Amino acid sequence: MTFRKSISLAALAAALLPAAQAVAEDKAIDEIVVTGKYLYVDQVNALKSPTPIIDVPQSLSIVTADQITNQGFDSVGDIINYIPGVTNSQGEGHRDAVVFRGVRSTADFFVDGVRDDVQYYRGLYNVEQVEILRGANALLFGRGGTGGLINRVTKKGQIGEQFTGYKASIDTFGAFGVELDSNFSTSDNSAFRINAAYESLNNHRDFYDGDRIAINPTARFELSPSSTLDLSYEYVDNDRFIDRGIPTGANGRPVEDLQDITFGDPELNIAEFQAHMLRATLTQNFAHDFKGVFNITYGDYDKLYQNFYAQAYNPETNVVTLDGYIDTTQRKSLNLSGNLIGEFQTGNIGHTLVTGIEYRDTSNDNDRFNPVFSTSGNDREDFVAVRPIALSGGVGTNTAGDPVTLDFSNPNDATEADIKIFSAFIQDEIAISDNFDIVLGARFDSFDIESVNLLNDERFSRKDEEISPRLGLVFKPRENVSLYGSYSESFLPRSGGQFASVNDSTSLLEPDIFENLEAGLKWDFMPGLSFTAAYFQNEQTIDAAPDGAPEDLERRGLEIDGFELQLEGQVTDRLYLRAGYANLSGKTDDGNELPRELPENTFSVWSNFQVTDKFGLGLGATYQDEAFISDFDLDGSDDRATHPTLPAFTRIDAAAYYDVHEDLRLQVNIENLTDKLYFPTSHSTHQATVGAPLSARFTVSGRF
Repeated sequence: MTFRKSISLAALAAALLPAAQAVAEDKAIDEIVVTGKYLYVDQVNALKSPTPIIDVPQSLSIVTADQITNQGFDSVGDIINYIPGVTNSQGEGHRDAVVFRGVRSTADFFVDGVRDDVQYYRGLYNVEQVEILRGANALLFGRGGTGGLINRVTKKGQIGEQFTGYKASIDTFGAFGVELDSNFSTSDNSAFRINAAYESLNNHRDFYDGDRIAINPTARFELSPSSTLDLSYEYVDNDRFIDRGIPTGANGRPVEDLQDITFGDPELNIAEFQAHMLRATLTQNFAHDFKGVFNITYGDYDKLYQNFYAQAYNPETNVVTLDGYIDTTQRKSLNLSGNLIGEFQTGNIGHTLVTGIEYRDTSNDNDRFNPVFSTSGNDREDFVAVRPIALSGGVGTNTAGDPVTLDFSNPNDATEADIKIFSAFIQDEIAISDNFDIVLGARFDSFDIESVNLLNDERFSRKDEEISPRLGLVFKPRENVSLYGSYSESFLPRSGGQFASVNDSTSLLEPDIFENLEAGLKWDFMPGLSFTAAYFQNEQTIDAAPDGAPEDLERRGLEIDGFELQLEGQVTDRLYLRAGYANLSGKTDDGNELPRELPENTFSVWSNFQVTDKFGLGLGATYQDEAFISDFDLDGSDDRATHPTLPAFTRIDAAAYYDVHEDLRLQVNIENLTDKLYFPTSHSTHQATVGAPLSARFTVSGRF
């Protein structure tokens, strides 16, 4: 059986819509024509098998290209604001950083099912849909995926179609961008598609600027009635200012009087990122009911970021201590994978079998240089917290009135790492009856890292071999209702998600193990409208090092309990609704409750109402409970009243759009309609992000 999608963007807007299936015949091969029940089945995607969403025993959310346009999203972080159980972290102002059910990650990102673990800001210009999975996901994805993952499904060439889509926007801060999506059918069996984007960056903060250029040509070839080849090249060039926010005061809250001050050097706080990515995917239908997907990807990444930020703040003297560093990463990754997907019967029991192997070879070079201030002789110096800070281009005046210069001649770290990963997995979705399915599988991973500390010529190596199981039970009392339970595991080697943490201590330690228990309900209770609920328990077990926790997760012995609710779909022909709520509670290994970046309650809602055939409105809100910026006991006390904390906030967004004709839309998106001062994310105690005030983005888009 071959699997072919026929999915419109309108249908995907209700991603949990029940399926309508049609059966055709083509050389005695049955085809499943899908209108919304499945994730993409003819592309590499998050689940790798054509499983109906209602039969997936875990929480997931899908955001389509239409939803991205309607809500004015231009980053992964924008999407996360409207996903239950997942929140944003600051990412030090130079990278996507997501907190999946209380676990921070900068590496659990995927493109078409292949790992994309370099630290940068990912664009949405070439995205067909974004899939956000929660829970440990090692069986299909290997190491990482500890609390969840994000998979971007990219646009592919469409054979037999000719179209060009465009979008141009400008906002009230002066940022603007243009996007192009053009598809050419070059023959009866091939198509070429190019997506490109340019964005000029600006926002409400002093000195913030930058630009992003991206281009992604793709080609699709039908080599035969049973073979399809997709080729893709993507180039990304992204330069931007790094802003790490403002300090907290004696009460532990961000100091609102400092909201207009940028704590950094206007010339030296910069991030530069270039990437070349090649992808090739061959889809081969072998027989009546088996399909193979074979993938080769190669990425070459070059990144530099340098920044100064507030390391300490004295509210009595209004003096801030600045710290900083330069960090570079050069990474090359080759990934080879092959998956076999098949359906067969053993007696009256049906099977959907997914099995595969993967090999990944990565070289990763990092170095870091700390500044040396001429006045202090080290990497920290005190300045008066005024606008602007008296430091620009590495020259300034400290609190004593002395002239300050600095250089970056002090190397703090320089490593070269070579990582080789081999994986094999098998998963069987077993249909015991029309009402009961079992999902059973396991994955073997061999993770081999060799690292050289170039500063002292120390060499470290570590090889981990882990088996990650998965068990899921799905009971369907009705076709439109499923009850499920699942258990899954994942692991993270002690080198962390970015391979920079191997040393004489961590090289001797076992990987971090993450276990996830989840039970849930999925209910398509109206045509086009679905409700999901999930209760989960996540537990992290770490072979603790005496000198601290892993660099990326920055937490040990974490236990998280919580539940999520999600409602999505077409309430009426004119009203679309997406709403989500999550309640999280947790504790660290020393008994502290509500660890860092874990708001107890989050809520989001977005609706689109089609007033007329041409005119529509959108309205949404996001609520985030207060969240601790850091774990307890930083100063030896357990005083919650003064603990560094991001205050709770509610932000209201709105949109309006008018279809002049079928090829032209005019749209305005308004963010923070009530002009609320809020602090959405942080990285550490004195780095709280200042949310944007009331702003608007005006967009012209269309397709011809």
